[in-house]
Amino acid sequence: MDSSNFATRPVGLTYKESGVDMEAGDALVERIKPFAKRTLRPGVLAGLGGFGGLFEVPKKYREPVLVSGTDGVGTKLKLAFQLHRHETIGQDLVAMSVNDILAQGAEPLFFLDYFACGKLDVETAATVVNGIATGCELAGCALIGGETAEMPEMYPAGEYDLAGFAVGAVEKSKIIDGHTIAAGDVVIGLASSGIHSNGYSLVRRIIQHAQPDLASRLDGRTLADALMAPTRIYVKPVLALLEKMAINGIAHITGGGLLENIPRMLADSLCAELDHRAWPLPPLFSWLAEHGGVADDEMHRVFNCGIGMVLVVSAASAQAALAQLSAAGETAWCIGTIRARAEGEAQTIVV
Repeated sequence: MDSSNFATRPVGLTYKESGVDMEAGDALVERIKPFAKRTLRPGVLAGLGGFGGLFEVPKKYREPVLVSGTDGVGTKLKLAFQLHRHETIGQDLVAMSVNDILAQGAEPLFFLDYFACGKLDVETAATVVNGIATGCELAGCALIGGETAEMPEMYPAGEYDLAGFAVGAVEKSKIIDGHTIAAGDVVIGLASSGIHSNGYSLVRRIIQHAQPDLASRLDGRTLADALMAPTRIYVKPVLALLEKMAINGIAHITGGGLLENIPRMLADSLCAELDHRAWPLPPLFSWLAEHGGVADDEMHRVFNCGIGMVLVVSAASAQAALAQLSAAGETAWCIGTIRARAEGEAQTIVV
């Protein structure tokens, strides 16, 4: 065999020399297998390792409709990098998708993640995926696959990006789309755990402006802890409530806050009138408003302001709903009512 051509080739041009460490990728897969195993549930036919995750739709559904959602964590990641906090950002990722599909009455079945970085740090990535598994456990869904992409020069050193994908199922006759909401219904607000994963571009601008000590105390914890509190996952208590009573509408309070998310479940003829005195504004939001000089309307449009999910039920069911949610560990309040909407009026009014 003539090897003269090989002799003239440059030395060291390997995938690893180009910045992609396949051994690190393999090591990460082994690290995260136990995390995925924690999330197994009936229906999983094949999980990590194959070209695709396999999941059988539960037989309890007569006419199953699949509901899908995808999201990321946004610039909350920037704060995670700054504070070197990667433990809970995975729960944020899961929450953003499973809470979305819950809004249509769907039970989350499985989740997949996408982790992209410039250079793979196995320890950091494993910490993030462990948080994703925790989120899946809280939502009752299985982590059956994902993708880790090491892309040199695409991301600054020490940074990464995340995306998540959830698939759930709902009985066709039980899809929640808001069509049964009527004037006189009661709006129930479920407490958020903090900022969740929306509005962090403004949060970071306020921090840059105020230059606070992130180790200072706010409402019994450090400011850093308050800012990084993971997004609350509402799946199990809300699905349990659905087994007991009709919920006419559900809104996940994400980007757009109360003002823009509640109208997504309302007919054009209806309006939600909220009483801002019906629930306490958490100290973190007061801190943001004060240090950023943020107007009330802007606060309600950007942040959840203490309400992470909204349910609409009949007036006759409201107290029973509150009691069951409280027994399940949720903090919830009647925060408003549904009424007819006047011409040209906004669909969410905070008074």
